[in-house]
Amino acid sequence: MATPAGNTMDRIVALCRRRGFIFQSSEIYGGINGFWDYGPLGVELKRNIKEAWWHDMVHARDDMVGLDCAIIMHPQVWKVSGHYDLFSDKMVDCRECKARFRADYLYGVSISPDPENAPQAVVTFVATSPEDAKIQVEANWKKIKKQHALLDEHHLYAYPWLHELESMEGNSNCPSCGAYGSLTPPRDFNLMFETYTGAVRDEENKTFLRPETAQGIFVNFKNVCDTTRIKIPFGIAQMGKSFRNEITPRNFIFRSREFEQMEIEFFCHPDESNRWYEYWRDLRLKWYVDLGLSSGRLRLREHGKEELSHYSCGTSDIEYAYPFLAEGEFGELEGVAHRGDFDLRSHMEGKLASQDGKLVLDVGPDGKPRFKGSGRDLTYFDDERKQRYVPHVIEPSAGADRATLAFICEAYTVDESRPSPELMKFHPRVAPIKAAVFPLVAKDGLPEIAEPIYRELRARWPVQYDAKQSIGKRYARMDEAGTPFCFTIDGQSKADGTVTVRDRDTGRQERIDKSHCSQYLADRIGR
Repeated sequence: MATPAGNTMDRIVALCRRRGFIFQSSEIYGGINGFWDYGPLGVELKRNIKEAWWHDMVHARDDMVGLDCAIIMHPQVWKVSGHYDLFSDKMVDCRECKARFRADYLYGVSISPDPENAPQAVVTFVATSPEDAKIQVEANWKKIKKQHALLDEHHLYAYPWLHELESMEGNSNCPSCGAYGSLTPPRDFNLMFETYTGAVRDEENKTFLRPETAQGIFVNFKNVCDTTRIKIPFGIAQMGKSFRNEITPRNFIFRSREFEQMEIEFFCHPDESNRWYEYWRDLRLKWYVDLGLSSGRLRLREHGKEELSHYSCGTSDIEYAYPFLAEGEFGELEGVAHRGDFDLRSHMEGKLASQDGKLVLDVGPDGKPRFKGSGRDLTYFDDERKQRYVPHVIEPSAGADRATLAFICEAYTVDESRPSPELMKFHPRVAPIKAAVFPLVAKDGLPEIAEPIYRELRARWPVQYDAKQSIGKRYARMDEAGTPFCFTIDGQSKADGTVTVRDRDTGRQERIDKSHCSQYLADRIGR
């Protein structure tokens, strides 16, 4: 039965809270916006997703190694990488209701040049990409121009023309309270969390919580090459926490201030980089489908030229149709970027800037580099080619939290014919609980049969034992937790040594010998 539309996301969030997937952080004190805690089921789900990623991307390959880098790094790392200067969003405040917005979320907020004599033209919406924004802005602009002949395109808030907003002040409507002329001019807001090392809180001891895990990989590139026998092409993988002081965290765990990343930096010869970019783009999309995300709710979107970073040779987003979005809209799940040689060159030479389509040192008025690199040699000598070069990098960058949310949304199903109408159809590899063992009644020798089965399964997988309430209620509890298989020990088990196995998705039951339970589960989980 199809899941009802409209309030789907609210029901998913309520289920996550009620069953212990995800809680608001510091909930007993009223919570703190942009931070979330994973409960007993949520931590297992997220851990399974990360372990599946690590197994498939690292352990199952012979061209990948791992790292676990410090969260706080030398501040020069972030100056050279560009984060110190450029890692910011445009922020707008409403003077009346004090609401705060990212300026690029104000796509389509139009301005009336004469609010006293002309009706205000207000068109508000949120686009999920600059291309979508441009299409929507242009469509709405035609309507606005037709209705308000005095308007010109400098009176329209629209990405990617945010530079036009900096000289504008107040002549717009707040999307929250509707007050006219209440929005402040957009201003830069750096997203990095600041902290200090040592006992003295001064500029010299200022450091940052990392906004991404990638830079730890780049600064350790030479260390990995010197301490392993791995040869290009090869990748370095890392999972870990990152922190961004988002202006408006929202949509549950989709956009938060503390989050976990699963990133790969794949180093290759410049002549082969386009082929590797296509390889990783397609492989990462297939990975999500193989773990149960519907291909119909996924799409691969290639960035347009106006979206690309100045150093990027190409970027694609793997996007998912999250239920908090409007019909037909998609949100970013993972990005796959062709970063060229920008990162390694930056950490060698200093901060780079784009000039006439080429990357050159970013210099100040005195002609000196604004932020110096390490001066270390991060080139690679290719034994086969007898050539030294700066490798190109392909970066598949996934969010563990966004992936967790996508798997939760995909798994959420409503079937009114069941004792509990809500169930979670997780792929067995990522399901928090792999199986449950039920003695039909807690007497007549049935627990004595069930407990050894439970202990055998528990030695290999997260498995629950439940002997309370009716069998229907126990099935319902496991359906809500997303448990794919339930083993029930009943009167017939005493007679012939068989148990009933129930499939979560179909409700179908079959009997197997009690000695086959472990192998049955292993065959269906896949590991």
